[in-house]
Amino acid sequence: MSIEQLYEVFTQYPSVQTDTRKLKKDDLFFALKGENFNGNHFAKNAIDAGAAYAVIDEKEYTIPGKTILVEDVLTALQQLARHHRQQFTIPFIAITGSNGKTTTKELIHAVLSTTYRTYTTEGNLNNHIGVPLTILKIKGDAEMAVIEMGANHAGEIAAYCNYALPTHGIITNVGKAHLEGFGSIEGVKKAKGELFDFLRGQPHYYAFVMWDYEYLRDMSKGISGIIKYGTVNDTHVTGYAKPGGSFLDVEITQGLNPIVLHTKLIGDYNLPNVLAAVTVGKTFKVPEEKIKAAIENYEPSNSRSQLMEKGSNKIILDAYNANPSSMRLAIENFARLQANDKVLILGAMAELGPESREEHQQIISLIQQNKWKQVVLVGGDFFKMDHPFLKFPGSAEARAWWQQQNFENTYVLIKGSRSMKMEEVLKD
Repeated sequence: MSIEQLYEVFTQYPSVQTDTRKLKKDDLFFALKGENFNGNHFAKNAIDAGAAYAVIDEKEYTIPGKTILVEDVLTALQQLARHHRQQFTIPFIAITGSNGKTTTKELIHAVLSTTYRTYTTEGNLNNHIGVPLTILKIKGDAEMAVIEMGANHAGEIAAYCNYALPTHGIITNVGKAHLEGFGSIEGVKKAKGELFDFLRGQPHYYAFVMWDYEYLRDMSKGISGIIKYGTVNDTHVTGYAKPGGSFLDVEITQGLNPIVLHTKLIGDYNLPNVLAAVTVGKTFKVPEEKIKAAIENYEPSNSRSQLMEKGSNKIILDAYNANPSSMRLAIENFARLQANDKVLILGAMAELGPESREEHQQIISLIQQNKWKQVVLVGGDFFKMDHPFLKFPGSAEARAWWQQQNFENTYVLIKGSRSMKMEEVLKD
């Protein structure tokens, strides 16, 4: 079946599902394969559960009148997403980077949604499956689309661009993330830069660029439209983090009428994310009062720099992910907080390859530069290495320790890679 023919089926049954456990009546089931599963095995289950059709790539699973045979299910899903994308002439804003992708995406979505019908990536469905699924959820009433793109290998962002066809792009930053897949910081830069490479080849396409970062200036050269934001004066939007307080306050001095945004975000490292959202809003003529309200009302969730209170203690739960760059920024920001008693509970960083031990040692050295009430390091190289701090093999053991403590009037930072499940430290 051709993609055009498959698209005709999709227009009749526009809800796509890849997991039979989440299937609804009249969904289109795509039988994807993984390292440990073959979705073709579940085609009959999907039909029995009410799916309109199951898209398969192994002929022996054919159910006459109920399955659609393609050469490769994943490729068909991605090509279908590209065909659907081509039906729209609206702005498609793609966001990638080592840190801050999801927060930036959610802030931009919040701002644009005040004025436009805006569709965006749900959660962090930002991979080779999540990106096409996000595109296929965009309905005909869309006026804006915001697509998050994650990657841990070279070539992934370029592939996403091939079916997302972004008109605008943001690279939040380039840091030490997924070094195991990228090989080096230069590898990270080249891979994230695939977004700007795509925009560079198109007339009248735009990049939103954090102008403070010299490397992003270089990476964006040759793009027909560059919209700048940062703390330097020659930007379209200029802003600064105001010192003091638990939450980030941002003073906008250029681009909007002078104003202070009182966010519910933790850490100066969120300043570029806020400035990006302000800049996108201004570019698309969102009224200033709506930009302000959207940013001030946004609350992080899903263990992303959440400020929680337990008794007299304040806990920053930033356990969704971690890499050397984000870990360093979180620790440095936490060290600047004006509090007498501060506790660090940090989980190991994943996917760092041969650099892992050295990167963990650098974090330990950074910790030793400040005074803490207590430091707890959990799992991975943190557990294997010698250091003067408490260490546990996993979050379960760290939780047992936490439950025995009687801290009062204490600030606590909990951070670690997703695989460490550091949020479980707080479970009762």
